[in-house]
Amino acid sequence: MNTAELVELAQQLRVDSVRAAAAAESGHPTSSMSAADLMAVLLARHLRYDFDRPAHPGNDRLILSKGHASPLLYSAYRAVGAIEDAELLTFRQLGSHLEGHPTPRRLPWVETATGSLGQGLPVGVGIALSGKRLEHGPYRVWVLCGDSELAEGSVWEAAEHAGYEHLDNLIAIVDVNRLGQRGPTRHGHDLDAYARRFEAFGWHAVQVDGHDVDAVDRAFAEATSRVGQPTVVLARTRKGRGVASVEDREGMHGKPLPDPEEAIAELGGTRNIRLHVQEPPAARALHSVPTGALELPRYDLGDEVPTRDAFGEALAALGSARADVVALDGEVGDSTRTEFFGKEHPDRYFEFYIAEQQLVAGAVGMATRGWMPYAATFAAFLTRAHDFVRMAAISGSGINLVGSHAGVAIGQDGPSQMGLEDLAMFRSVYDSTVLYPCDANQTARLVVTMAGLEGIRYLRTSRGAHPVIYGPDEEFPVGGAKVLRSSDADRLTVVAAGVTLHEALKAADALAEDGIRVRVVDLYSVKPVDRETLRRAAEETGCLLTVEDHHEEGGLGDAVAEAFADGRPVPRLVRLAVRTMPGSAAPDQQLHAAGIDADAITAASRLLVEEAVVR
Repeated sequence: MNTAELVELAQQLRVDSVRAAAAAESGHPTSSMSAADLMAVLLARHLRYDFDRPAHPGNDRLILSKGHASPLLYSAYRAVGAIEDAELLTFRQLGSHLEGHPTPRRLPWVETATGSLGQGLPVGVGIALSGKRLEHGPYRVWVLCGDSELAEGSVWEAAEHAGYEHLDNLIAIVDVNRLGQRGPTRHGHDLDAYARRFEAFGWHAVQVDGHDVDAVDRAFAEATSRVGQPTVVLARTRKGRGVASVEDREGMHGKPLPDPEEAIAELGGTRNIRLHVQEPPAARALHSVPTGALELPRYDLGDEVPTRDAFGEALAALGSARADVVALDGEVGDSTRTEFFGKEHPDRYFEFYIAEQQLVAGAVGMATRGWMPYAATFAAFLTRAHDFVRMAAISGSGINLVGSHAGVAIGQDGPSQMGLEDLAMFRSVYDSTVLYPCDANQTARLVVTMAGLEGIRYLRTSRGAHPVIYGPDEEFPVGGAKVLRSSDADRLTVVAAGVTLHEALKAADALAEDGIRVRVVDLYSVKPVDRETLRRAAEETGCLLTVEDHHEEGGLGDAVAEAFADGRPVPRLVRLAVRTMPGSAAPDQQLHAAGIDADAITAASRLLVEEAVVR
């Protein structure tokens, strides 16, 4: 395309953005209009992509980080023939693939769900890392950002990591249109301010008039020829470009244009330009998954092994059997034990340092390329990345997250290090799986099981050593539970997992010496739960006592209660959980102070049995 044709294509993208928002009576046309010239040049001159084969290994990857500008993306899809005009006008309507913010669940050309700002560039870093270090592929990663989202800290986690890793296959395009939702952005049109920040993190920065298509073309060409560092193209634009009534005016964010027909006429009317995007370069097919012999570590009954150790050893073994497994660390690999994987498979081990948002985003990016990521840090610190987990679920991303050092049982480090909210957080995530093993063999089995699941998978591991109670060949299906103490004379059922499972077994043994029989259920699958086992226990013993090293809200107790949410008779349900703010103390002191140790379980059980007798 020549210059005049590029200008015409940009105008078509603007008109179609206006039309889509008008049909929906909602949307963000002005945010789309500012970036139309950028998108036109990218499509016509630089993007290499086969829209008939979105999984082509040589395709460039395009991420619309400013996901609210989806009318622009969908207009681009129409321009390349991926969708028809009739579908464009279903924007935001019930059943349409063209949602308000794009998701890969609906469209095969979308890399990741966006709309929660500040996430496109971090995910782009994960994809670019895959391209550079794993696939050694020729593709580039283009990320179109808005200037407002540069206030997000996650953008700068990504910027620093990309600079550190010399990701010259990553190009960020920033649509600096000066206006956010409620008014001007922090730096307005000061491109130098943004350039200084990116350059400080090792990026090459190019400043350009974002409405000069020839200048944009030169900027993109400069970006693609850069070696050894990522490039950011900072484009000065005007929101609502081309329509005088809205151009560079406040108060027009997230609204269809007041008079769309007049605006379309001002933009030169509708067009039907179709263009053929450049073919992607030849590239070898994405990795297959060679399956070798899986030799999991085996632990003897009675041995005392931290579940975090078993996780690290099992992950290293899984990495030997599956070439698609990658491990991501948040600079605590010596504690989470991901370093075991790193020592055996250094080419598939990624250090993200203390940047939990980038850690999870990196996993999401690698998963889009077909890898099987396991990302680990302390359970407490994963809460910082909750929004990235939430958006990963919206994307339909398949990632494994592992939180170690959970609960008061970690001991002296104190409450800032204690994951006491993680079960609730991950249980609330759409279509997630939440697992909490109590011993080494169970942990090893579940690490492997996670690789065969869909969606977000979370494994909670413990710092301290506990006895191995299961044999190495025991099976632990997701959605299952194990009944470890049971008799016809059981007076109540204690439901526990992880650390408190061992406390429950101690309590059951102590109670049995006094002739009080209690059932003990290991609820290692916290989501989904084993409803059948819980309901049978409720029917046969009449009372459930849940014990968890977690806050009362949203954890194990709530998971058990929800097993009876479909109208089944609700048993007597009593909960022991962490209800106070812990301080620093030894692990056994912490469990006792929280009222979740064997003594507390024993005392609560005795009281419940006595109350049942009185009744």
